[in-house]
Amino acid sequence: MTCPSSRSRFSWLRRICSLVCALVGCCSLPSGKAQNLDKPLQSIDEDITAFAYAPDGRIAYSVYRRVKTKVYDALEHDDIWIQDTGGKRRRLLEGQKYTRGAQTFSYLVDSFHWSPNGHFLLAEILTTTVLDDSGKTEDSSQTTVFDDAGREIRINKGENIIPDAANPFFLPDNTTIAFLSEAVKPRQLFSLKSTRIDIGPLKSPQDGRTFRDVSPIPGTVSIAAVEQDRAMNGPNRLQRLDLFTDNDKELATLEGYEGGLSVSPSGKKVAYFIDKEVLEVRDFTAPNRVVRLRIGLGVFRWASDDSRIILKRALEKKSGDLVWIDIPPLAPIPANHEIPVEQPTPVPILHGLSFRDYAISPDCRSIAVIIPGKRNLLVFPLFAN
Repeated sequence: MTCPSSRSRFSWLRRICSLVCALVGCCSLPSGKAQNLDKPLQSIDEDITAFAYAPDGRIAYSVYRRVKTKVYDALEHDDIWIQDTGGKRRRLLEGQKYTRGAQTFSYLVDSFHWSPNGHFLLAEILTTTVLDDSGKTEDSSQTTVFDDAGREIRINKGENIIPDAANPFFLPDNTTIAFLSEAVKPRQLFSLKSTRIDIGPLKSPQDGRTFRDVSPIPGTVSIAAVEQDRAMNGPNRLQRLDLFTDNDKELATLEGYEGGLSVSPSGKKVAYFIDKEVLEVRDFTAPNRVVRLRIGLGVFRWASDDSRIILKRALEKKSGDLVWIDIPPLAPIPANHEIPVEQPTPVPILHGLSFRDYAISPDCRSIAVIIPGKRNLLVFPLFAN
């Protein structure tokens, strides 16, 4: 049997197909609904550094651009674009024209985050600034705010930059932005802060507390958070916090925390890696109900019904294959506190090929992927398998 991907117009796909065929044979690829990877629903043939779906299916993305100056010839100044569902594109930011005073700096877009109404866009930017003539540099994380027409949104009529802002997200009012600010370097612990587009920074009832990670609970002003003391000698505690009151609830003391904190679309479950192998899924309303899955550390996204996840079996910005993982029923923690670890059977997606990044569309009918190498973006139907 000839592998259909061997005839693809994409050279990366032909190379991977040849390797798969040499190792296991085309006929041993997972069965399921046929998928023609040679005909994506959409494609963006650019060197893409980050992207994100809007609620209505548009895609914001950044494109790698090099900028030369009299002293430096390899500064990165990414462009920012939006592509609509019909394939029409509009540039929001031309990187080579993006300046901040007289300082020389290089930046890349690390992530995008849309407002719930799809009118505003947050771009988290990692910046390296040249401080003096000796070439000394300083790294920082900041967030810029745009509307979907490309206009800079200025916080309280000032700058459109939120300094020292990582992992930003909009609250349901489409005006308030919560984010993490580095508290213990390098990026080990963070403070939780927020600001409004119209009036600027807000006082937080969580002042003085430090966190490893946070994840918004959809449709609410509450978050899930992994808290740890500033000295980092205490346990990781899973918390449910209200952003504007002192109403909080400790859900569990974790055996460990390796990353990936994410609340399910319904807001009823929360998942996170407790080590480099095991994902723990916990019931928000009944925190004593848990399941542990040995799936290996990677990047996961929830299915719309909370019943399973898509896992990229590699770290952020690294290439790996995509698989479906079913979430078994959650069960009460045994009296001896020994939680069993289940070993689910992964179901490959997109013929088991590797991708650098991915995202599920808001309607869960398609999946966008970044291919290795030049980092083009392709959108394919997302079959249930």
